[in-house]
Amino acid sequence: MFNKVVTNQTKTMVLLMLVFTAIILLFSGLVYFSIVNFSHQRFYELLKIRTTTIVQIEKSKDDLDLPENYILNSLNDEELPMERDYVFAIPTDSNYKKISQEVHIPDYFFKNIVKNGEANYNDKEFYYIGQTFKHDKKDYIAIASAKNHYVVYYLGFLKRTLITCIVLSLFFSMIFSFYLSKTLFKPILKITGKVKEISSENLHLRLEPHPDNKELNELVDTFNGMLNRIETSFETQNHLIGNVSHELRTPLTSIMGEADVALSITRTNDEYKETLGIILDEAEKLDKKIKALLMIAQTGFDGKIQKMDKVRIDQLLWDVIETLRRIDSRNNIYLDISMLPDNPKKLKVQGNEQLLHLAVTNIIQNGCKYSNFQQVKVSLGATDTDVYLIVKDNGIGIPEEEMNKIYDPFFRASNTKNYEGYGIGLPLARNIVRMHQGELIVSSHENQGTTVQLRFPNFYSTQQESRES
Repeated sequence: MFNKVVTNQTKTMVLLMLVFTAIILLFSGLVYFSIVNFSHQRFYELLKIRTTTIVQIEKSKDDLDLPENYILNSLNDEELPMERDYVFAIPTDSNYKKISQEVHIPDYFFKNIVKNGEANYNDKEFYYIGQTFKHDKKDYIAIASAKNHYVVYYLGFLKRTLITCIVLSLFFSMIFSFYLSKTLFKPILKITGKVKEISSENLHLRLEPHPDNKELNELVDTFNGMLNRIETSFETQNHLIGNVSHELRTPLTSIMGEADVALSITRTNDEYKETLGIILDEAEKLDKKIKALLMIAQTGFDGKIQKMDKVRIDQLLWDVIETLRRIDSRNNIYLDISMLPDNPKKLKVQGNEQLLHLAVTNIIQNGCKYSNFQQVKVSLGATDTDVYLIVKDNGIGIPEEEMNKIYDPFFRASNTKNYEGYGIGLPLARNIVRMHQGELIVSSHENQGTTVQLRFPNFYSTQQESRES
C-alpha cells in the first residue's frame, strides 16, 4: 500500500528537495561562518593596532608610574566603538583576581598575556587584545577593548536574512522539484500508456520518439525494433500456416482424387498401375515437403546443437559445383577465384559440412534454375576475419514488392510459376547461415537477376571470440 502511494515521482521529488536543501544549508553556513571569522580577525587586527599605539604612547612618557590597573580613555580621535583601554603594572605576586574583578575580565586572560607576550579574548560583545611591554626595567600590560558592532548587529541581520532566504529557497525548491520530477517522468508515463495499448491485435502501433532525449529515444528505438521483430514473426507464422496448408493439401487432394476415381468403377490392371504411380508420385512430393518442413524447423531452432568441424569453403564449393553438374549437366557455373587470399587458412570456417553443403547448393541451384541455366558466377574471397561467397545470376529476379516475403517457407514469387520448386531453399539456407553466425543478403531486380552474398566468420576469428567471451 505504501509503495503504491509513494511513487518514483514522489521519491525523486523528495530526493531533489533533500539535495537542494543540503546545498542551500551548506553554502549558507559557509557564507555566515566565513564572514564571522573574517570579522573577528579584522577586529582583532584593529585592536592590535590600538594596543601598539597605547604602548608607544606610554613608552614615550618620561615618568611612567602606573597603578596595577589603570583605564585610559581618549588616546586620539580614532577610537573604536565603546573603546576602553587599560595599562597597568604586572603584579609582583602574579595575582590578577583583584584586577579581574575590577575590569570584569577573566584572570586567565592576563596570565596568557604574561605567558605569551600577547593574547586575545572576547565575551561575545567586547573584544580584548593585550600585550606586555617594559619601561624602566618594569613590566606592564596594555589592553585595548571595544565592542564589535559589526558582529553584534550586522551579523545578526545577516543571520536573519540567511534564515529568510533558506525558507524561501526551500519553498521554491519544493515547487521546482515537483515540476522537474513531473517533467522527467512525463515521457515515461506517456510511453507506459502507449505500451498498454499495444496487443496482438494492433502490433503495427509504434512508440513516438522524443526530441532532445537521446537516452529515452534509445529505449523507444529498442522497443520499436522488438515490435518489428514480433510483428514480422507473427506475419511469418501466418504466411507459413497458409503456405504449408496449401502445399500439403495439394498432393493430398491429388492422392484422394486419384484413389476416388480409381475406386468409382472397375479398372484394368494398367489403369490401376497408372493410378498407383500417380499416387506414389504425389506421396513422394508430400514426403519431400514434410522433410523440408522438418529441416527448416530444426535449423530454425537456436538451441539445437550441431556437430561442428573445421571446413574449408573452397573445397566445399568445388564439391557443390561437382554435385550440381552431376545432377543436371545444364548447370553452367563459373567459379571466380581472383579474390582468394594468399593464406588458405583464411578460408576455413567452423561449421557443419553437410548443412553448409546443403545451403550453398540451394543458393547456386536457384541461380541456375531461375536464370534458365545461363551462366551463374560464383565468387569466393576472404578477409582476416570473414569468408565471403557471392552468387550472381542474370535470371528472372524477384519482384520488388515481394522481397519482404522471400524468407517465408513455401513462398514462391509470382514470376516462378513455370519453374519447379517448393519455396524452401532460401529460408533453409538463411537458417543454416544463421546457425554458423553468418549473414545472408539477397539483392534482386526483376528480369535483371539476383545476387546472393554469404558471409561466414572464419575459424580463427570464431575461436578468438570464444576466448574473449
